[in-house]
Parts: sequence; C-alpha cells; structure tokens
Amino acid sequence: MRGRTLSARIALAVFAATTVTLAAQPVTASPPTATTVARPIAAPVAALAAPDISVTNVQAHLTQFNAIANSNGGNRRAGSAGYTASLNYVKTRLQSAGYTVSEQYCSNCRYPSNNLIAEWPGGPADQVVMFGAHLDGVSAGPGINDNATGSSTLLENALVLAAQNPTMTKRVRFAWWTDEEQGLNGSRFYVNSLSATQRGYIKGYYNFDMVGSVNGGYFINRVTSTTAAPLKAYWDSLGLQPEENVEGQGRSDDYYFQQAGIPTSGYAAGASARKTSAQAAKWGGTANSAYDPCYHRSCDTTANVSATVLNRAADGVAYALWQLAVSGGTPTCTGGQVVGNGGFESGSTPWTATSGVITNSSGQPARTGSYKAWLGGNGSTRTESLYQSVTVPAGCATYTLAFWLHIDTAETTSSTAYDRLTVQVGSTTLATYSNLNAATGYVQRSFNVAGFAGQTVTLRFTGTEDSSLQTSFVIDDVTLQAS
Repeated sequence: MRGRTLSARIALAVFAATTVTLAAQPVTASPPTATTVARPIAAPVAALAAPDISVTNVQAHLTQFNAIANSNGGNRRAGSAGYTASLNYVKTRLQSAGYTVSEQYCSNCRYPSNNLIAEWPGGPADQVVMFGAHLDGVSAGPGINDNATGSSTLLENALVLAAQNPTMTKRVRFAWWTDEEQGLNGSRFYVNSLSATQRGYIKGYYNFDMVGSVNGGYFINRVTSTTAAPLKAYWDSLGLQPEENVEGQGRSDDYYFQQAGIPTSGYAAGASARKTSAQAAKWGGTANSAYDPCYHRSCDTTANVSATVLNRAADGVAYALWQLAVSGGTPTCTGGQVVGNGGFESGSTPWTATSGVITNSSGQPARTGSYKAWLGGNGSTRTESLYQSVTVPAGCATYTLAFWLHIDTAETTSSTAYDRLTVQVGSTTLATYSNLNAATGYVQRSFNVAGFAGQTVTLRFTGTEDSSLQTSFVIDDVTLQAS
C-alpha cells in the first residue's frame, strides 16, 4: 500500500481524464468499458466446489519473494533487480500452468517497469472479472506483508484455478502491478490504456493489498456494495464481522478502476493505523497497536505475517472467484424492462426528481399519456435532475436504453450551446444535448448499455440552463430493455 493520500491535484486530473464527457451533439457511446481470533469459527458457506487454498503454498511464495529481496539489495522496489526477479517468478509459474501472460511496460511510471497480466482462457471475453495486487515493495525492506501477501494469494489462486480447470461462466484476469508505492502508477497506466469498450468488459475489479497483517483486521473495500458481496459472504460465514477499509481508501490499485466507472472491492488487513479496543475484542490481537507494526520497514519479512489472516483472505478470494466466474452455470437472462414508471404516469416513484420536473402541465405535451419529465424551461440559471437506480440483468444478448426527447428553445444562436441535458448511467456520460438540438416533436434516442450487465447503476438526466432564454428538455417513455 502506498503511503497516506493522493494529492487533490492528481485525483482531479485523473477524474477528468477518465470521465467520458461527450460533445454538445447527441452521440451514442460505449460505457467505460482484492493473529488468531478467539471466537469460534462457523462452518463456511457452501461455495459450490470452491477449493480450499493451501496457506502453506501461499507461504512458500512469500519465502521465495523474501529470498529474492535478500539476493537483490534487500528490496523489491519497482524498476529494481528485485522487482524484475519477482515478476519473472510469477510469470514462469503462470506460463507453466497454461495462462496467457503478457507484460505491459509502464513508460510513465516513476521507476519504469512492467505490469504482469495473466488471463485464463475460458469464459466470454466481454465478461471479465479481474483480480489484482501490487508486486512492488518499498526500498526499505523486502515488502512481504506489503505486498507479497496479496501477490502470493493471487498467484496460488491462479494456479489452483488452472489445476482444476472448471467450466467458466466469465473470463478471469489476474494482474500484478508495478510502481504502486510511488503513486499507483502501474494500475493507472493500465486503466488509461483501455478503450471505453474494454473497460465495459470488466464487470468487477478486486484488489488485495496487505492481507496478512500480524495484528490485522478484516477489512473490505466498499463492504456494502454488490461487488463486495461474495467477499463479505465468506468472511461472514466465519463470523468475522468485516468492516469498511477506511484506512485504504484511495491508497491502492482499485482507485483508478473506480474512477473509470468499474465496480471495485477487495480485502485488506490493515497498515499503520491502530486497532481499536472494539476490534481487538472482536478479532483478537492488541488494541491501540498498529495492524502492521513493520509497515514500510526493514522488518517486513516472512515473520511479519499472520498465517490465520492470510489463510482467510486466500480462501475468500477462491470463494469469490468461484461464485463470480465458475459456480451456478451460465447466467440466465431475466430480460424485460428494468426502468420503473418510464412513462411517469404512476406518480414519481421510483424516480427522484427536482420539484416540478415530473408534471402534467399543458405548457409542454407528453408524448403518451398525460405526464412527462420536463427539465429546464425556466429562462434563468438553474440545474434540475431526474434519476433512478436500475439493476441490469446478466446473461442477456442485447441491452438497449431508449427514451423520447423533445427540445424546445428560445435561444436564437446556431453555434453556442447555452443550455444542456446530460444523460448518464453510473459515472458514464452517454450523451449531451443542448439548445442546438432543438426540433419539432419528440425524437427517440437509444444506446447500447451492454457494458453494465450484471450491475446496479443510477440512470440520471441532468438539465442546466444559463441566466436567460429558456430551453426545455422534455423526456417521456424511458425504457431499458434486456433480451
């Protein structure tokens, strides 16, 4: 895990680079495109043949990484001989297991070096579940908990997947990142190298950074999210009561995936923050002491790892992988219309809207029925919104978002977009319309939203007007059909 926080300037710059914002003309775009506990342990939930990952094998990888550091100046910092040897160790074993393995040179990393990407050749290429961990460490020591534990956990899971060779329902991709300790540079380079379509193929990214802390806790990134559900289900089955990974927010390789609109989660056991009394009572260990007392220090060796915490993380990864990409067979398309009250005739539910937006006013006619959503039309500076949460089913062949739009304006210019309507799904802007698109009557607009299959996202319309001369954006008969 990298130290403390990202600078606000870097965060804002990356957000601007990864948010898809289209021009004023209506456009169709592809979506962009992770210490012994005293309490008794319950029987794990049925994982539909998810394997038990041998913690002994994971520890053997840790021993190898420690030896690599000792043979290369005491560390595995990105760009160093220790890092290159670590990458070759992982790469050789994956290639022998049958993975499609590639190296990606991060030219703008602080220490230019390679990411390692491995894909198991099974499951649909446009339905990817991705598991990642950073392979580099700091220059102060061998970096075993941070982050040979995450790297080794994923390596052993990858090898077990290859050995069992089950029928896949999704494509599984593993990644080992470089230059994380210098600012999440390797994963940022990878995400920025993807097209919008390629990002849309990734249905979830799971990050594993420091999963064996000796005084560790059980933390999950975005613990209440749908993406986190399989990770949480496994730890819940052990009675662990996992908590949100507050300490790790914005500090590891899930950050740039999240900024690009890709759902993320992951496990962590804690870094330099201190365990609370309540956590010690729940999980064991020492209250008011750091989760990892050797964080970014020379003592971060194989002695700085809890086998119990590491084992629970490794098995939780396997459970999630099997649930997401192996178990249950091919997803069945439930199909149908997933937008509620798309014609606005049944009150406002389940829409959330600015007051007065859903209306039967005679000032602008509905396309069908009496009600429609009318954003704008004020002739003064104002922003209005209309949105609802939708769950897009998995396993369908087609996914089409459509709505009818009428734009009426008092603006007289033919060249300047003064007033705008943006259409978003999740953090992705599908299109932007303006007073320049005014036309008589309603026009149907439609978008392919297959990149959001299997996700719960917010469908949002936002209208903004400047200080004078109204533009009305009138929406009716919204549908999102999966079939």
